Amino acid sequence: MKLKFTYGFLFLYFFGFSQELHLPVFTQYLADNHFVLSPTFAGIGDNLRIRANGLTQWVGIKNAPQNQSLYADFRIRNRSGIGLSLYNDSNGNTSQTGAKFSFAHHIILDYYSKQYLSFGLSYNINSFKIDISKFNTTHEIPILDPSIINNRSISNNNFDVGLLYRNKGFYASLNATNVLPKSIDRFTGIEPSLILNYQLYSGYLIKNSYNRNIEIEPSIFFQYFAGDQRSTTDINIKYRRYNSYDDYYWAGVSYRFLNDQALNPLAVGPMAGFKKANFYFGYSYQITLSQIAAYNSGTHMITLGFDFLQGISDCPCTQSPVHD
Repeated sequence: MKLKFTYGFLFLYFFGFSQELHLPVFTQYLADNHFVLSPTFAGIGDNLRIRANGLTQWVGIKNAPQNQSLYADFRIRNRSGIGLSLYNDSNGNTSQTGAKFSFAHHIILDYYSKQYLSFGLSYNINSFKIDISKFNTTHEIPILDPSIINNRSISNNNFDVGLLYRNKGFYASLNATNVLPKSIDRFTGIEPSLILNYQLYSGYLIKNSYNRNIEIEPSIFFQYFAGDQRSTTDINIKYRRYNSYDDYYWAGVSYRFLNDQALNPLAVGPMAGFKKANFYFGYSYQITLSQIAAYNSGTHMITLGFDFLQGISDCPCTQSPVHD
């Protein structure tokens, strides 16, 4: 009984807040697609960029979370970009599906020192569902609640806003997700109305002065959840190597922890991938280091991508810093 309680507590702790509040962020953004984190990255680059992610968490545990997502963004005119995000996230008998429609505008702060500032806005629509068809009685709960007679669902609308600063190889973005409070049933008192969370993402693209085909990219990702004041941090590093055709392969590692337990990581894992012509592939594996690690074999994520319609902008503020 104690074991079941521990497992249930961890399951709810890490993902009870993830659904309906925000789409869980793993390492999708490290698959050369920062648009996952913020609308401010929409339109930075020379292509219509599409990335599809499939994630299976805690392999070996029944009804563990599953996630599928699709991201697409491209530039319009010289200084703006638009993007679309679609996702489906399931966790046991609950699931959420949704979409984000994003717009970004990029300006030059200083042409010669390559300083740029970007503004981003997303409109979000989310549908949260509970499927009662698989509810079963247990020894502890011999009778189901008779008031639950059909599946439940609710839809929410919200907005994200963000800022992005770039200076040569350095970048830093600040994003606020779900800026509007959620409408709730004030008589139940069990739902949070404040679903705002802040995300800070920063990194630096280091180019090898002796070999321009080699890049190293350390980065950090910080999340703060205003509702319960939790926060987490990812520390990442990537290695990227190009060939003479601008194809490349990369490898890296990510380390995630709660900020009040920096030396007790939640997960750590390697990543690898490659880009060949217009095709992109990435794989990420996360080893769970909490108490639940004994009951699963880790989290796996695959990213597939395609780049289309190459068109170089006249404005450097929309050109990708990767291998420029």
